[in-house]
Amino acid sequence: MKVIVACANGAGTSLMMMNKIKQAFNELDYKGKLDISHCSLSEGKSTGRSADVIFCAVNFMKDFDNLKEKGVTIIGMKNILSKDEAIEKIKENNLLER
Repeated sequence: MKVIVACANGAGTSLMMMNKIKQAFNELDYKGKLDISHCSLSEGKSTGRSADVIFCAVNFMKDFDNLKEKGVTIIGMKNILSKDEAIEKIKENNLLER
C-alpha cells in the first residue's frame, strides 16, 4: 500500500507524522507491503494519484478533494503526532485489509 503523509512544507511535521503512522502500522502488525513517504501539500496534490492513502492534518483535507474523487483515501488527523489517533484512523478506514 502506498501512503503519502503531507504537511504544509513537507519538512518536519510530515516527517514526525509519518513516524507515528509507521509506529501505528507496526503496532497493529500490518502484514502488507507499506510504502510510506512524506511531502509538502503541493507535492502531495501532484503525486497523490499514485497513492492509495494520504494522511494530512484535518484542515488540509479539502486540498485533496480531487484525489478523493479519483479513489484515493484521504485521512485527516486532528492530533498529527498521536499514534493512538493514527491507529484509530487505520482501523476506521480498513487499511489493515489492503
